[in-house]
Amino acid sequence: MLNRRSLLTHSGTAAFGALALAAVTGGTAQASPAGYSPWTPLPDPATTPVPNPPLSKDLTTQERRNLEGFDELDFDVFTHQKWTRLGESHARTIRVHWPDGHYTDGIDKHIEDLQALFSWAPDTRIESHYLRVANGGLTAVAGVMKGTFTKPMADGKGGVIPPTGRRYSINMATIGVWNRRGSMDEEFLFWDNQTFYQQIGLA
Repeated sequence: MLNRRSLLTHSGTAAFGALALAAVTGGTAQASPAGYSPWTPLPDPATTPVPNPPLSKDLTTQERRNLEGFDELDFDVFTHQKWTRLGESHARTIRVHWPDGHYTDGIDKHIEDLQALFSWAPDTRIESHYLRVANGGLTAVAGVMKGTFTKPMADGKGGVIPPTGRRYSINMATIGVWNRRGSMDEEFLFWDNQTFYQQIGLA
C-alpha cells in the first residue's frame, strides 16, 4: 500500500505525480475543462487561460469539502487578503513547506509570510485552479498566481529592492494534508522560483 504521508515528506515532486495517479486510478480525478480531451495536453495555463473544471461527481463528501474549501481559500481568502478567515482552511499549528525548501509552523507565521507577498505586489491573486485532485484527506491543486511588482520589496538585509513594474504569472501547485475537521495540518507549496524571479526582473 502506498504510504502517501512518507512520499509527501521525502519527495515533493514525486508526491504530486503519485497523488494525481492514485486519484485517477481511484476515480477521483477532476473532469477536463470543456473542449479538452483528457489525453490532449493543455496549453501553458500561466500564459493561456484554461477554464476551471467542474468537480467530479465521484468525490466523497470529505474530498468535495476539501476541494471546495481550497477554491474558497485561493479565490477569495488569499486573493482578497481576508486573513481572519484563514483558519477556515488552515489548522492553528499548520506546517507550511515553501518552494525554496524551508518550512514554517503555525498559522500566524503563515499569515505574516502571505502578507509579505502583497507588500510588494498588492494585486497578487489566484483565479485559476486548472487541475484539482482529491484522495481521502489529501488534495493536489494546480493553479496560476499573478501579480505586479509595484512596491518596494524587503531584501532580507534591512534594505529594499525598488519595484520593476514587471508582471508575473506562474504555475503553482499545492498539496494539502487535511484533518477530519476540514482544515489542513500540512501544506506543500510548489512553483519555479527561477521563472518567478525572471518575470519580476530580479534574475
